[in-house]
Amino acid sequence: MSTPWEQLISSTMTPTTAVAVKLAVTDEPPEPTDPNGTVLPGGSAAATNTTGGIFGTLHRHIPILSRLSLNKSDKAHCRYRQPRFSSRRQYRRVVFKHGECNVVQGKVAKRRRKYLQDIFTTLVDAQWRWTLLVFSMNFMLSWLGFAIVWWLIALNHGDLEFSVRDNNSTWVPCVREMYSFTSCFLFSVETQHTIGYGSKHTTEECPEAIFIMCLQSIVGVMIQAFMVGVVFAKLSRPKKRTQTLLFSRNAVICQRDGILCLMFRVGDMRKSHIIEAHVRAQLIKKKMTIEGELLPFHQQELKVGGDGEEDRIFFIWPTTIVHKITPQSPLYMLSAADFLQEKFEIVVVLEGVIESTGMTTQARSSYLPNEILWGHRFDTLVSFKKETGEHEVDYSLFNNTYVVDTPLCSAHDLKKLISLRAHTEMHHMQPLDHSTNYSDPSDSTSGSRTYKPRSELHDKQLSTSDLMMAQLEPFLIKPGELPGPESFL
Repeated sequence: MSTPWEQLISSTMTPTTAVAVKLAVTDEPPEPTDPNGTVLPGGSAAATNTTGGIFGTLHRHIPILSRLSLNKSDKAHCRYRQPRFSSRRQYRRVVFKHGECNVVQGKVAKRRRKYLQDIFTTLVDAQWRWTLLVFSMNFMLSWLGFAIVWWLIALNHGDLEFSVRDNNSTWVPCVREMYSFTSCFLFSVETQHTIGYGSKHTTEECPEAIFIMCLQSIVGVMIQAFMVGVVFAKLSRPKKRTQTLLFSRNAVICQRDGILCLMFRVGDMRKSHIIEAHVRAQLIKKKMTIEGELLPFHQQELKVGGDGEEDRIFFIWPTTIVHKITPQSPLYMLSAADFLQEKFEIVVVLEGVIESTGMTTQARSSYLPNEILWGHRFDTLVSFKKETGEHEVDYSLFNNTYVVDTPLCSAHDLKKLISLRAHTEMHHMQPLDHSTNYSDPSDSTSGSRTYKPRSELHDKQLSTSDLMMAQLEPFLIKPGELPGPESFL
């Protein structure tokens, strides 16, 4: 039967820092579990209730009943439970995982007037139902408005008085075959869209009718051009291209070339690539200045890139973006336990030019401290297929991680550990043979060179080693305190 440590660390989607702190600070007795390892609700009370009687026998011999009672009574109990304070102190996101900004503009003076002054952008940003409503209403109102104008022209000229038209054989109307307002509306539609069925047409009798016909043709072309531009802009927005740009669900922290690094993964599902792709990352955190000014959303740039240095990447397959936690990094002083207590948000941005359209696009995502897995590393998802001679990307492994040995201390403390270890090894160097060694000339009173036994020098080195170990002791991680693979350096 596996121990609670093995059960909690077995899932790669569990934040390692949360596991370590959770089990390190928990003093509660172990809770009863069913044969499948599921924690029974209610603790010892539940165990007491299910040990006797018919229902207790069914619970012990039919595991599915235990699961049903678990889901019915308390859905919060599961194989892994977040620390109690994590749900209460949930950080409010600035950027959601899908890239939308959690920002609402309020109390803007003269907002409606400013939105109407930029009506094109307003319609492009509006939802489709409002855009289609404006699209339809523009044509309907223009048809109806010019139909009223045609009806007034016909009414003023007397074309709608049938007694006059029938008694006068030489009567010439402004618009032939126009008898009612319905006829005026049909003629307005035919004129605006140059349909021209042939029965209704203007004559030389009314100059105002000729002028209105020219004006309606110009207005109709302008309305069509405007609305077609809005629809095309909405369909070809680069924002839709970001739906096929992927960010990993979690970020990870592990060592690469001896340096602690924060890493996350980006990918592109389409065959058309993103040209001139480059990545940015910013840390949003509350900060207090030297003068006492509180900055609630202070933004600090993180140096990221494919190798941790250059932000431009050759984006032909999923790439792991690296941020080296150096002394210039704001994460330099944070350890694994500190990540659960800190409140910050890392916003990542991928920008580039769409190869098929030439438009610039930007994809965004963010990571909270509880979405950063300490002591994990991403699985490899690019492989070469000998049968087809192609490199295949398995996107089912895009979010998969596995546990690796990683120090739980901060990068600052890790650097001290490495420097103290190097200093200790320097004191243990033995440049002479194993039997004798020359002493320091200053120790000789006669001025001649003397020899000391190797045992005396060995005792002196042991005392130096004990001194260095005493200096290292505050930084060492004891496996008895924090068991698990992450505790080993």
